[in-house]
Amino acid sequence: MGKDACLDDVKKYQRMRKPVWLRRNLPTSPQYEKVRRLIGESSLHTVCQEAKCPNQWECFSNRTATFMILGETCTRGCRFCNVQGGKPLPPDPEEPRRVAEAAKELNLSYVVVTSVTRDDLDDGGASHFAETITALREAIGGVYVEVLIPDFKGDEQALQCVIDAAPDVLNHNIETVPRLYDTVRPQAIYQRSLDVFRYLMTSAPAMPGKSGMMLGLGETDAEVEATLKDLLAAGCSILTLGQYLQPSKDHLPVESYVTPEAFDAWKERALAMGFADVASGPFVRSSYKAKELFSKDGPTTE
Repeated sequence: MGKDACLDDVKKYQRMRKPVWLRRNLPTSPQYEKVRRLIGESSLHTVCQEAKCPNQWECFSNRTATFMILGETCTRGCRFCNVQGGKPLPPDPEEPRRVAEAAKELNLSYVVVTSVTRDDLDDGGASHFAETITALREAIGGVYVEVLIPDFKGDEQALQCVIDAAPDVLNHNIETVPRLYDTVRPQAIYQRSLDVFRYLMTSAPAMPGKSGMMLGLGETDAEVEATLKDLLAAGCSILTLGQYLQPSKDHLPVESYVTPEAFDAWKERALAMGFADVASGPFVRSSYKAKELFSKDGPTTE
């Protein structure tokens, strides 16, 4: 092996080693076990578990979870995501009810609902989102519901179906900068994701739009700033920024680890650009502390 190859291996190893700020204890607690058991007994899925979210122990211990509907198999193959791909089963008509019952048992006042992408369905699963929102409102008086939706392949009728169910926040992740789309999410289209917010701004301008990005995939600062400007122009008002972490050796490698100080700086920059509220940090994910980014009167900066 040549000297240059050895140096490249050393640099790759150094790049992949997790820095101290990404090391954390993963303690369990009675509340964590209760949430985990309830989800299993209810035959439900959470993005916390399926995507190997680093915050699941904290969130479960605080009696919160992001419910993942429409099964556990995604029709797309994003190279950052740990959710399994393949041919999914038909939607379970009882799933909205079970989500509502679990949320009620957990005494949740703010519920986040996401899904796998279901390009195999005529409406992309939009009606299932709407049914879940309705079931939650019927089960829990005064509940707030945030939905983290796929792009529905740009189908405005499907998007309107979700909007008509009146979630309190509509979240759709842009994930990364446009240059990296072909590598990171090859079946997605950058402009199509922006169009989700453009349509929301026209159809329901009072409904907050929220989006998230992963950093550490090889994007430049200029590209991040340009993407944030695109989101603002499209109508997005709430932003989350977090560190990309490689779920397995089969996923995209981490290109860089962003320091907590850099995440703090991105938060200040994004707020100065015009976002109503921003959560930014190495462990931040799109639904992390979602309730804190929203209040009855709209987004808050507390």
